[in-house]
Amino acid sequence: MSIEAQTEKLKAYAMLYDIDLVDLVIEQGSAKCLQREGLQSALSRLEAGEAEALIVVKLDRLTRSVADLGKLVDTYFQNFALLSVGEQIDTRSAAGRLVLNVLASVSQWEREVIGERTSAAMQHMRNQNQYTGGKPPYGYDLVDGELIENENEQQVIKLVAKYKAAGLSYRKIAAVIDEAGHKSRTGKQLSAMSVSRMAA
Repeated sequence: MSIEAQTEKLKAYAMLYDIDLVDLVIEQGSAKCLQREGLQSALSRLEAGEAEALIVVKLDRLTRSVADLGKLVDTYFQNFALLSVGEQIDTRSAAGRLVLNVLASVSQWEREVIGERTSAAMQHMRNQNQYTGGKPPYGYDLVDGELIENENEQQVIKLVAKYKAAGLSYRKIAAVIDEAGHKSRTGKQLSAMSVSRMAA
């Protein structure tokens, strides 16, 4: 929904319920944290007695975190009202506060489930040697969206495992591999950190 549409929705809500709008605060960014200029300005006006309630188009425009919502409810919305147009929430009543908490909890649960599913899907793709973005890991080439073993680089990985089993340090392994003529993809000597990642 565009900023203009959200603004009109707030004005219509205020007119319907005979609410005087003190100000309209427009925020373009995400609601991932509470330290946002627009939100802090609105909260300050509540504390200064310039307004009695905060109206939002939807709860996720206020915050996306149940923990942060809890902080706001405990800190501000015990004394001031929170009204959400989209969810038809009005915390001036006990029922409104209950609905607010339930909706916020469900919203966070949905985000966490989506995150878990996305993580599982990415891991499955990696297990199937499918490309998931970024540079292909050392030892593989990207061919038609799939990770294919690079024979030369796989040989280096095997040498790393061999020297590691023999008790050599990562720095020493990097030096030995360099002496054998094996370089990084940029043509430089492999670093001890790169060797440690291969060993892992």
